[in-house]
Amino acid sequence: MKKSMMKKYAALGISAMMLAALSGCGAAEEAQQALNEEAQTAAETTTAAAAEEASGETPEAGDRLEAIKAAGKLVMATSPDFAPYEFEDISSGEKKYAGADIDLAEYIADKIGVELEIQAMDFAACQAAVTTGAVDISIAGYSATPEREESMGLSHPYSAEEDDGKSQGILIKKERAEELSTAEAFAGKTVAAQNGALQQNLLTEQLPDTNMETIISVTDAVLMLTTDKIDGLAIATSVGEQYMANYPDLVMSDFYFVMEDEGSVAAVPKGEQELLDVVNECIDEVMEQGLYKQWYDENLELAKSLGLDV
Repeated sequence: MKKSMMKKYAALGISAMMLAALSGCGAAEEAQQALNEEAQTAAETTTAAAAEEASGETPEAGDRLEAIKAAGKLVMATSPDFAPYEFEDISSGEKKYAGADIDLAEYIADKIGVELEIQAMDFAACQAAVTTGAVDISIAGYSATPEREESMGLSHPYSAEEDDGKSQGILIKKERAEELSTAEAFAGKTVAAQNGALQQNLLTEQLPDTNMETIISVTDAVLMLTTDKIDGLAIATSVGEQYMANYPDLVMSDFYFVMEDEGSVAAVPKGEQELLDVVNECIDEVMEQGLYKQWYDENLELAKSLGLDV
């Protein structure tokens, strides 16, 4: 991503926080909606420019795998704010990207026989990059949804956790654990969810009486929770448990979302079945060999050593 666009995303994030601090609830919601629309427009502009810069033109549908081999690189969009899955490592003085999803992408690139090129952008922009064909793949903690299946090619699921029926829940203040323990208890309460993420759909579908606060950064939402600006944060349980380790006053509610399909998926442009077949082959190998869990554990320790919230 060009530096000018990275600065723009940073400016958007700062603007959102300032508006939230200075405005009332209604104004803040309007400001957030305007911000999301601007971020989406910026994403489409950025991804189109990235595609042109990378190859001069977007490959014809169905030809992307051959185009990747010809270019010698697999271009991936990710949102590096989700340790230990994808995050920035600047410990060497140079910005690098690390995480279990980054290791998975490297594995896929190696299987194809090309280099991995990472384009960092916010979560909504990652989705736009895939649907417009500006990148070859996006790995950013996606869950399979009907809406995504219509506009993207989705891979087999992968996960570092075993399914216990409690993979998605709501992070709350410990002092309110007894109060906020059922679906009914969240009626009229304000619960945050990341824009475009699975949790946003889960809140809409399973807790329709909840007031949803759309957020861009999970880390910012945790701060909102600790300062009582929201009542809860819809989040993957494994991620919520890591925040609990850093914030002892937070716990997962006894309420958990009902999930039909567990695990995350990688996304490729629609119609790229040959590329998707390779991605699925890699994911199946990684899960059978226990590599993804190994990468998760290694990157969890790395993120902790860097002082990141995980």
